[in-house]
Amino acid sequence: MTIKALYFNTSLKTGDETSNTSGLIQESRQILEGEGVTTEEVRIADFHLPFGMEPDMGADDEWPKLFNKLKEADIVIIGTPVWQGELSSICKLVLEKLDASSDETNDYGQPIYYNKVGGAIVTGNEDGGKQAAKTIIFVLQHLGFTIPPNGEAYWVGEAGPGPSYLEAGQESDFTKENVSVMSHNLAHLAKMFKATPIPTKGNT
Repeated sequence: MTIKALYFNTSLKTGDETSNTSGLIQESRQILEGEGVTTEEVRIADFHLPFGMEPDMGADDEWPKLFNKLKEADIVIIGTPVWQGELSSICKLVLEKLDASSDETNDYGQPIYYNKVGGAIVTGNEDGGKQAAKTIIFVLQHLGFTIPPNGEAYWVGEAGPGPSYLEAGQESDFTKENVSVMSHNLAHLAKMFKATPIPTKGNT
């Protein structure tokens, strides 16, 4: 049984820059890979995603290639930094793109996101971890993803300017526990859906 996990890192930093969100994503990836899951992280800032609620906005729109990766994934985790207590602008753009592609169906005639498991990862140096995760989790489940118990992991520092996750948060027992629970539950549900997909009755 092959299970694939795709992480969309919506940091404002491109792939050649250090990302605190990527640091926490790596913790989750290690756990999933230990459970036999193949993982990939995509830094969204490296791609061109035009504004608009169409699944393909034209020749320079790179969302279709990212969406093809998503269609092959069993687990999709969206990671975001916290900016002014909210998720990043790139994260919001990705959520809009997911919505724009939601009319597609899977091999069973169900919404394309059925039988996929979703989660959220958030980092920041102030409050806003739960607020950002709440938005991601709501949109994912609304579009058809299944969210496991404790489907988010986050780390935020004390109020005011200060160190971020890579500088101060990697030894947080709270965050370690949450990323472990989230990752193991994501893997469990993905394997369950692979063996026993959601029945088509009433949702095709």
